[in-house]
Amino acid sequence: MTEAWIVLACLALEAAVGYPTALHARIPHPVVWVGRTIDMIELSWNKPEYSFALRRVLGCIATGLLVGAAILIGAGVQRLAGHTIVGTLVIVLLGTVGLAQRSLFVHVNDVLKALRATDLPASRACVARIVGRETRSLDEMGVTAAALESLAESFNDGIVAPAFWFLICGLPGLFAYKVLNTADSLIGHKEERWRAFGWAAARADDVANLLPARLAGVLLVVAGGGGFGVMLRDARKHASPNAGWPEAAMAGALGVRLGGPARYDGEWHERPVLGAGPGPAAAELARGLRIYLVACALLWLIIAATGLALMHTAGAAWPR
Repeated sequence: MTEAWIVLACLALEAAVGYPTALHARIPHPVVWVGRTIDMIELSWNKPEYSFALRRVLGCIATGLLVGAAILIGAGVQRLAGHTIVGTLVIVLLGTVGLAQRSLFVHVNDVLKALRATDLPASRACVARIVGRETRSLDEMGVTAAALESLAESFNDGIVAPAFWFLICGLPGLFAYKVLNTADSLIGHKEERWRAFGWAAARADDVANLLPARLAGVLLVVAGGGGFGVMLRDARKHASPNAGWPEAAMAGALGVRLGGPARYDGEWHERPVLGAGPGPAAAELARGLRIYLVACALLWLIIAATGLALMHTAGAAWPR
């Protein structure tokens, strides 16, 4: 188990600097490398002429190899780092690449800025960077709803879940989760091309997010001062066993309606409605961002409390 203070330091450092644009231009974010690797494997192994059963087996093998490699790399780095001050700093620096507090806020805030400037084309372009649905025909309410749904779901996928697995299993847990989550976003789809090959990635990601997603939902309703009933009522309506919890929590906290039909790859998909009330506008997106910041702060407090509790029960000292 990683010391809570290391996880807290990672969260604080990532919130302060993120992954600098100048660095990304020279050294792409590690998730980009993972994505490229997954794409290469998928193109090589997921042949349409293969049977459904063979593609599922190959997908299981690919997912196992990717997660296994992530665990080995994380364990190797953690072992080499040891318990020295320099080693701790290395773990903190590497741990920040698995978190996305700052980048998520920046991307959603860009959408808000465009909406406030009444620049609908710019707001569509900004929200297209963080959602998978088609955005060309979205009105202001559609853009805002898409941004809020992404903010809520990514609060779990980009912050709560990686911090959870980092705390529980150290760098191996953090790296394995990021690989799984990236694989799920790239190949864990129900369309014919990915249904068999991405099955293992999708199911493993569901398991990895089971507890964190519910924690994320609770943090959002506490941060928003309400919405617990909406979360409990509507979370299970979502096609994902996990994404519905933070999304329904956000809808309930804001008193708005999220979800509903959306267009993906040229086809309309019927999605359940989460929450009740009017569709969201720019004011609700601003409130959603404030709720997000408070929820992040609550997560920090929980991790700090965990560290204090462990110090008290085990007589632990601060890392040296």
